[in-house]
Amino acid sequence: MNEKNMVISPDSSGSSSSSSSIGKMKSNNSDAREGWSGQLDFILTCIGYAVGLGNIWRFPYLCYKSGGGAFLIPYTLFLLVCGLPLFFLEVSYGQFSSLSPVAIWKVSPLFKGVGVGMIICSGIVCVYYNVIIAWTLYYLFMSFRTVLPWSHCNNDWNTDRCVDDARLKNASVAAAVNNITRNVTSMDSGAVSLMSVLANGTQMVNGKNNKSITASEEFWERHVLDLSGGIDSPGTIRWQLLICLALAWLCVFFCLFKGVKVLGKVMHFAAPFPYLILLILLIRGCTLPGAAEGIMFYIIPRWEKLSEFSVWGDAALQIFYSVGMAWGGIITMASYNKFSNNVYRDAMMVPLINEGTSLFAGFVIFSVLGFMAHEVDTTVDKIVTQGPGLTFVAYPEAIAKMPVAPLWAVLFFIMLFTIGLDSQFGMFETILSSLMDEFPHLLRRKKVTITAVACFAEFVLGLPCITQGGVYILQIMDWYCASFSLMLISMTECLVLSWAYGVDRLYRDIALMIGYQPHFWWKYMWKFVTPAVILFIWVFSVATLGPVTYGEEYTYPSWAIAFGWILAVLSVVPIPVVAVVQIYRAKGTLWERVKHLCKPHESWGPALPENRKRYIADLGMTELEEVCLAIQQKTTIVTSNGTCDETTVVFLPKS
Repeated sequence: MNEKNMVISPDSSGSSSSSSSIGKMKSNNSDAREGWSGQLDFILTCIGYAVGLGNIWRFPYLCYKSGGGAFLIPYTLFLLVCGLPLFFLEVSYGQFSSLSPVAIWKVSPLFKGVGVGMIICSGIVCVYYNVIIAWTLYYLFMSFRTVLPWSHCNNDWNTDRCVDDARLKNASVAAAVNNITRNVTSMDSGAVSLMSVLANGTQMVNGKNNKSITASEEFWERHVLDLSGGIDSPGTIRWQLLICLALAWLCVFFCLFKGVKVLGKVMHFAAPFPYLILLILLIRGCTLPGAAEGIMFYIIPRWEKLSEFSVWGDAALQIFYSVGMAWGGIITMASYNKFSNNVYRDAMMVPLINEGTSLFAGFVIFSVLGFMAHEVDTTVDKIVTQGPGLTFVAYPEAIAKMPVAPLWAVLFFIMLFTIGLDSQFGMFETILSSLMDEFPHLLRRKKVTITAVACFAEFVLGLPCITQGGVYILQIMDWYCASFSLMLISMTECLVLSWAYGVDRLYRDIALMIGYQPHFWWKYMWKFVTPAVILFIWVFSVATLGPVTYGEEYTYPSWAIAFGWILAVLSVVPIPVVAVVQIYRAKGTLWERVKHLCKPHESWGPALPENRKRYIADLGMTELEEVCLAIQQKTTIVTSNGTCDETTVVFLPKS
């Protein structure tokens, strides 16, 4: 602002005003928000954030269960009408404002609770997500052995019901001898069917026909988890998992305590590395006997499945979870971009890479599951599963049957560890950046301390999940935390930005960044189609969400289910609560308060002065007058003629 055009209020002296302005400028420089070192940092971090464990342990199973290749039709459709529009929306206004999920709601202060809900949801998931990474680390450490401990039944934790290859061979010999003896003696007692034993892979031939357990499953339940009888019996903390959980949080701390510039460099390795290992595992898997049958089982379309409503609902849910909308991570990553970055290109690229990764991972998983089915002489559908059962029981069991098994186990769990950590980085940085942006003068220069305190707090919150009954707690958190709250958050976000802020204004903002307006069809997506699809997903999610379960036999007590529902609504409650608080603090009649709070705050806009000047110049006359009126009510600095112009607006500090 030109000093000749400034008029100082009567209660201030020229010298004091000048020194105050200089002091504020210095303070603003020291509190400046960081950004990516290069464009590739953002792309790789977004890919690492979006591609998570769900791409490995959920999508391949859903694809098989929901019609194989036919599942790609509803999956791609929902990607186009829900995944891409929401991703584009979050990347756009995140990059435009350079703000994190809470502070960004200067765009419509009445709905600041949406950002708070995003942070709560990410915070809860960070707690148990790192526990899963701790499991992965423990499996990785146990893989550095000549003989994998889950490949045999000669360990201290194994029981008489344990089944491994050696016992199956002994069982086959015993069955053959028994059959010969019975034939010789012409006894009428039925021979035990060896084929039924081998086909199941988890049953032993014995007189009582008791159900037996694979060595891999006993390693998981009796050693890694040391599973208790239920959530009512938490037991003690597993010290092995305690060490692994501490290591996982140390990894998060050392990659984030210096900010996104270090994170961006880390992602140059962490994002592409899992693809290299997946490729190696795929090549190895395709050379195994039975791999072709497993892959065919995965991709052959079963068109009749498309007539089932659940298939379309599952496809919509998978898009919602895998692309990463409404968690706040996408907004956070985009907020570190340069203002002129081609956000349109990036928004189309990342979700498509995410979908391709899911498909690619399916080939890796099913080639090995096909090999396992071949080994036990059964079909793939008898052994396929999802979730932890796939990554910590079924797949390790299949790896144990390969030649040089420890090598493949190490590669597999390094890949899982890297993929999980990539997503954890995004969620945790979302929490940190939200704190920094809400209290920039207080916290931004204490990044190391805040990161350390936040990591320690999340570590402590995760301790109940590594007790003997911890997996029951983790299952509740995973079952309810993002069950339907994400849909309500994203639907509110989409409706507020497209209706309250306005799609036309959004288009002008995007054009200001990339130099042109995107295709008009995004307007209709944001205003009508995408909210309707999200509503459909929410209804499907609520309708199909039954009480939490673990395994086939355990039933959760009522208090545990109630606790789960508290977690479910915890991230939604801030939306109405914060709105009520904002209305209470505002001035005027109720309608005037609501109307004012739905409009952007006067500090809303690009972060850098040169971009803010372009933004103000691009505003319509009515919008500019509203901004100037709000500024005149809050500051004593005006132009010489007593009016407010775009120069005055541009050089006022963002608050």
